[in-house]
Amino acid sequence: MGDEVLPVTDENVSAEICMDMLTQARDGVVIIDDRNCIVFFNPAAEKLWGYTGAEVMGRNVKCLVPMDIRQDHDAFIAHNRTTGVNRIVGTSREITFESKGGDYVSAEMSISTALIGPENKRYYMAFMKGVTEESHRKKLLDLQNTVFRSLSGDMMIQDVADLVCQGIEDFVPNSVAVLMLVTEDHRLQILSGSGLPRRFGAALEHMTLSDADVAALANDLDEASSIVWESYRSMGISLGLHDCWASAIKAPNGKIAGILALYSRNQHKGADWPKKIVSGAVPFCGVVIEQYEARQHISQLANYDPLTGFLNRSSLHKILKSMISQPGDNRFAVVLMDLDRFRDINDALGHVQGDTFLKAVAERLKTLCRSNYVLSRSGGDDFVVVIPNATAETAVAFVKNVIDAMQRPLNVAGNHLAASFSMGIAVFPENGPDGESLVSCAEIAMRQAKKDARGGYKLANTTESTEAQDRLVLGSALRDSLSKGMLNLHYQPQIEAITGKIYGVEALSRWNHPTLGNIFPSRFIAVAEETGQIEAIGRWSLEKACRQITRWDRDGVRIPVVAVNLSAGHFRNRSLVPMIDGLLKKYNLAPERLTVEITESVMMDESEETMNVLSSIRKLGVGLSMDDFGTGFSSLSRLTRLPLTEIKIDRSFIMNLEHDANAQAVTTAVIGIGNRLGMTVVTEGVETEAQYSLLQALHCDVLQGYLFAKPMSATDLEAWARKPHDFLKTTSENHTQKDE
Repeated sequence: MGDEVLPVTDENVSAEICMDMLTQARDGVVIIDDRNCIVFFNPAAEKLWGYTGAEVMGRNVKCLVPMDIRQDHDAFIAHNRTTGVNRIVGTSREITFESKGGDYVSAEMSISTALIGPENKRYYMAFMKGVTEESHRKKLLDLQNTVFRSLSGDMMIQDVADLVCQGIEDFVPNSVAVLMLVTEDHRLQILSGSGLPRRFGAALEHMTLSDADVAALANDLDEASSIVWESYRSMGISLGLHDCWASAIKAPNGKIAGILALYSRNQHKGADWPKKIVSGAVPFCGVVIEQYEARQHISQLANYDPLTGFLNRSSLHKILKSMISQPGDNRFAVVLMDLDRFRDINDALGHVQGDTFLKAVAERLKTLCRSNYVLSRSGGDDFVVVIPNATAETAVAFVKNVIDAMQRPLNVAGNHLAASFSMGIAVFPENGPDGESLVSCAEIAMRQAKKDARGGYKLANTTESTEAQDRLVLGSALRDSLSKGMLNLHYQPQIEAITGKIYGVEALSRWNHPTLGNIFPSRFIAVAEETGQIEAIGRWSLEKACRQITRWDRDGVRIPVVAVNLSAGHFRNRSLVPMIDGLLKKYNLAPERLTVEITESVMMDESEETMNVLSSIRKLGVGLSMDDFGTGFSSLSRLTRLPLTEIKIDRSFIMNLEHDANAQAVTTAVIGIGNRLGMTVVTEGVETEAQYSLLQALHCDVLQGYLFAKPMSATDLEAWARKPHDFLKTTSENHTQKDE
């Protein structure tokens, strides 16, 4: 570096020189004034956007920015002018914008700002370096690497396909990427394409490719565009799709395995580079489809019977476990079917024809089942059909249909063979708490049917099987779960009818056994009463509820009162009162924070001991609630003598409250009785706003039901309570609208 320093004159840094430098810069340069209008647009910018300087000079700069931010762009600049907070100014970032010709251009943008002139008006200058081709190649390579890493891990193929389509859509704004499989019967199956209009997707999946279509795709992968677009162009345009680039995906064996399509929502014709994006993505999309088919094949071998295609035994039990664990009072039927005299067919025709016979039986059986039935071949000649949402009557109707259908002979290797099943039916939850028990009960019934008369059916003996299994299986499991703390309390909010605010919660016992699944309270409470464990559950519930109140208080969640259910046996035990008193002191709780719910059987107990226990609980200040009032043999005279603070109207009266005059009459009477006796009236099972409105008009105090919330864990209730709820406002507004 020389030591000579030359003088710098005004001529060296004249405005003319600076403007010439900006004009001749290889990067696009755009300058806007204090009104956000373009005042400089050099030739490099013209090349990037496709507009001449004359077309944009004096226009608002939002005409150049990406379409999705145009509406808010002036506000972004105004925020910077006002606050001086620079989130974009002084940084460098890659953006994608739309050129005049409809192409999507990627460029690296950096923005500078300066105060110009005596009035210090703020101008902005953007430098734009086009990086489209290079950027897309890099992004495609990055996406490919991400896909390969995902495939080598545990990610579901569906999620990988979604990742691919999302990545492609990021390259082409305002587009929808769709990855489709070509099935063995030449139909299209959408593997990923969440943004595709449903009607358009349904049309594609209803299409069957002809042999000529498949041959054309094998000869020219780009023929995919005519298949997934040209035939549906009118429908696509009506649904907001205006262009498509597509390519077939060829497997290593030469078979057409799928199609990758990219649909554009832009109304004008775009450039061809989206086609390059599709072509660049096809190779790793092929790998995704190859992996999908491989995993499907492995799944088929692991989960299905290779002869009939039905689920195997282990998969059947997985399905049963899943169905049993579903929340709510779900029901289903298990039908176990044993082929009569199959050994004779094997002996007479040989095992090969015996297998052919089994396949023919399976095909006949499949025609009798609806799409949501679960079919399994659980043994050599045993089949199982699971009927969702079914009662015993539903299962019997299905079985009779099977008996009729099997009277038609089956053609096996020129032999017309008659087939019949001996069948046993088990129903969940009556015949067992788990899949093994249900199948076992169905098998016992099937053997009895085979013994009585082949070709018939028997229902599992509900009383014997359920009572025995509940006492042996559930009783033992419940004792073990209690000792290991495996029971849980869920809490259902109760809402004040007048204010719409939370009144309290009801604590409800829940039992999810690691092998038996979710056990309904109605079942395990009955077992607990029969096996002498009900008092232990009551003590556990009280302790758990009191501890939870203090935790909510500590965390700033105000739950005014918690109601705990106790059975009749508790109130014959004098230790109940000191136990409750001890819990209140242990957790430093005001007694009005706790309510004990009693059943009508307690109410009808005339013993002095029970009355003393109830009175002592009230003297502590703890509330007493009559649960499910009106479902038993309640005595009004007894109601007046009991120290109750609350009565609960059973949900059975509320189910048809809007339409049943008798239910309305009973509900009105109970609310009136409660109000006159100075008791709080709580209504369970409120599920509709119409019920809310009617109960509000009847002056019911507190409402509980799915309209407000389902029973939930303590953690979920805390999150629920922290959110704003205005049930009263919502309900009132809706009724006002209905009235208008």
